[in-house]
Amino acid sequence: MTNQQPGSPPVKPLPSEFSLRQFQQLIRDMYFEKDLARGIDGTFMWLMEEIGELAAALRDGTLEERQGEFADCLAWLATIANVAGVDLTEALLKKYGTGCPGCLQLICVCPNEGKP
Repeated sequence: MTNQQPGSPPVKPLPSEFSLRQFQQLIRDMYFEKDLARGIDGTFMWLMEEIGELAAALRDGTLEERQGEFADCLAWLATIANVAGVDLTEALLKKYGTGCPGCLQLICVCPNEGKP
């Protein structure tokens, strides 16, 4: 991230292996002021736009296009979590850290007809 504005705090790029918490912090460091000004509703609309682009890439996009859209969706999910004050790592650990929230097993044994 070498294209920083003079006087802005440094943003450290992610290493090749990183945690979800590190990624969410990177997104926060890069965009939080803009994201906060946009608010939850505006940010949610951007996330939905990216979900639509991912759907199109899954239908007929290249691997590179799919990768880009997955990255965009993850970034916008981190963005809306930041605006909403949600730590994604904490949320994931709370809901999925001990296994499937439906059957409480590490390998899900929920009936298939109950899943979309």
